[in-house]
Amino acid sequence: MNIDLEFLSPVQQIKNDLFKKQGLKVFIKRDDLIHPIISGNKWRKLKYILKQAGAEKKTHLVTFGGAYSNHLLATAAAAAQFGFKSTGIVRGEQVDNDTLFLSRLHGMNLLFTDRETYRDKPGFFKRYFINDDDAFFINEGGASAEGARGCSELIDELPGEYNHIFCACGTGTTAAGIINGIKKHDLKTEFHAVPVFKNGDFIEHDINRLLTAPADYHLHTGYHFEGYGKVDTRLIEFVKKFVASTGILIEPVYTGKMLYALYDLAAQDYFKRGSCILAIHSGGIWGLLGMKGKF
Repeated sequence: MNIDLEFLSPVQQIKNDLFKKQGLKVFIKRDDLIHPIISGNKWRKLKYILKQAGAEKKTHLVTFGGAYSNHLLATAAAAAQFGFKSTGIVRGEQVDNDTLFLSRLHGMNLLFTDRETYRDKPGFFKRYFINDDDAFFINEGGASAEGARGCSELIDELPGEYNHIFCACGTGTTAAGIINGIKKHDLKTEFHAVPVFKNGDFIEHDINRLLTAPADYHLHTGYHFEGYGKVDTRLIEFVKKFVASTGILIEPVYTGKMLYALYDLAAQDYFKRGSCILAIHSGGIWGLLGMKGKF
C-alpha cells in the first residue's frame, strides 16, 4: 500500500508595514496546500501512523475528536484515499454539523460518547473493538511518536535557515516534531510554540515527552483568547484583515492565534532587526465551518 501525498508545500513571504518598520522578514510555510482536507499537520501526523497500520495489516482506523475536529475529518479523508475503513469517536452529545457531514461523506462511521467515558481513549478502544482484529487505534489529534516523526520532516523541506519558527500548539506533537527536526539539522533556529488552550503550560510536558533530545524553546501562553475554540473581536478582526490583505485563508482556532501572537510580539520589539521568521500554517481551515457565526 503506497501511503503518501506527493506535494512539497511552498514558503511565501508575508509583506506588511509592521514587519518593514521593524526590519523583519516574515515567511509562512503553506502546509495548508498539501491537500484540500488532509492538510497541514493533520497529514504530517497521520503519515507514519497510516504506514504503521498498513505494515500491521490493519484495515480499520479508529480515532477520537470533538464535533468540529479537523483530525476526524482528515482521518476520514485519508482512510477513503488509502483504502481503510474508519470510525470516529466523538466527544459529547450527538450533533450534526458541516465537519461531521464531510466525515460521514468520506465513509467514516461516527459514535458519540459522554465526556467521562471519552477521557479513557485506550480503554474505550479496548472495550468496544476488542473483537475487531482489523481495528487500529489512533489517538486524538494523531498525538504520537509517529506523528512527531512526520512533523519533523517539515524542517527537511525548508529552503533556508530562519532565526525563529512559530507554530500553534494543541497536543504538542507538531511542536515536538519541528523541534526534533531543528535539532537533527543542528540549526540555531529558536522555536516558538503558541498554545491554543487556556493555562497552556501543561503543553510543555506533552512536547518534552516526544523530543528525541532535550531542547530549549519558547512557550507563549498568553494568546489563547480564554480557551480552545474561544475568540473575541480582536482575533476575528485580525483574521479578517490577514485574509483580505494576503489572500491566505486562516482560521481563528490555531493558525489565527499563532499569527496574532507573532504580529503582537513584533509590535512589542520582541525580535532583533534583521530577523528572519517562519510561521507554520498548520492547515485545518475547515475549522472555519464551526466559526461562521463569529464573523
